Amino acid sequence: MRSFPALLACVFLCAASVASADSRVFIIANQADGYGVDQCLAKGEKCGAHAARSYCQSRDFTEASSYRRVDPDEITGSVPKAAESCSHARCSEYVAITCQR
Repeated sequence: MRSFPALLACVFLCAASVASADSRVFIIANQADGYGVDQCLAKGEKCGAHAARSYCQSRDFTEASSYRRVDPDEITGSVPKAAESCSHARCSEYVAITCQR
């Protein structure tokens, strides 16, 4: 009988740790802004860490656990192909930023 409360406590602790590890992946357009931040994010370089963290914090997350370029084919059905009105070569490039609370 004593092991049941201990088991119940372990279940609650595990559930609490899963809830605190909330993460979400944001897919954003890779905008060429002239500053190179977009390339830092797309290539996963250290120079993109601040931009990714700022993006996450602006959406009420504490940190960015990863960021990288994603092909439009990896995204299921919600991203249109490059439009004919696109003015630069990277119109169909996207960046995935994984944010955690």
